[in-house]
Amino acid sequence: MEKAVTENRPPAVVLLSGGLDSATCLAIAREANFAIHTISFRYGQRHEYELERAAALARQFDVASHRVVEINLSQFGGSALTDQSIVVPKSDSVEQIGVEIPVTYVPARNTVFLSLALAFAETIGSVDLFIGVNSLDYSGYPDCRPEYIAAFETMANLATQSGTSGRKLTVHTPLIHLTKGEIIQTGLRLGVDYSMTLSCYDPGPGGKPCGHCDACLLRQKGFDENNLKDPAG
Repeated sequence: MEKAVTENRPPAVVLLSGGLDSATCLAIAREANFAIHTISFRYGQRHEYELERAAALARQFDVASHRVVEINLSQFGGSALTDQSIVVPKSDSVEQIGVEIPVTYVPARNTVFLSLALAFAETIGSVDLFIGVNSLDYSGYPDCRPEYIAAFETMANLATQSGTSGRKLTVHTPLIHLTKGEIIQTGLRLGVDYSMTLSCYDPGPGGKPCGHCDACLLRQKGFDENNLKDPAG
């Protein structure tokens, strides 16, 4: 999905999964007055329903362009999200979520995604990437930490025409130090319709959330902190 953009606004690339965090990040980028280009990935994930939500969010936010990049990480496996033989962990409460890196971690996923988003950004003259990573209420993924983002940004400025010609590239992570409750507060202020989002790692038919994976439990924690019912059910 693309359209002509005539507004005098700087372009930004927003990684949009279709989940709660990426939808909020999209709204923040819009508030910052960027001409937004969203990018999603079909990477062999079991929760591919999220791509439908990403496309719907892109339409609602009237982005300048939206694209889905095909990259089959399931050929490597190694994650419950890309290997159907690995069971997605389920719990009854947030307190039961483990402290070790879970099997839902997809090896190098954010590095792959950010690298492709970076390549796209260079083609449209953008030096602003937005990604909704979070280092507080999350499942312990190493590629969601501030030090990882800082390292990637350094690499990006060393490895691109933009960076080496004096146009500093920035990886924006507006959610990285927020709780899920604070993320939801921010999104509601900016008009995000969370009924359009999907956060579940193992959804049932029609994208119905399982309610017990880490993503579902952390999402519920955020709505509970705001004394709200999750509009997505």
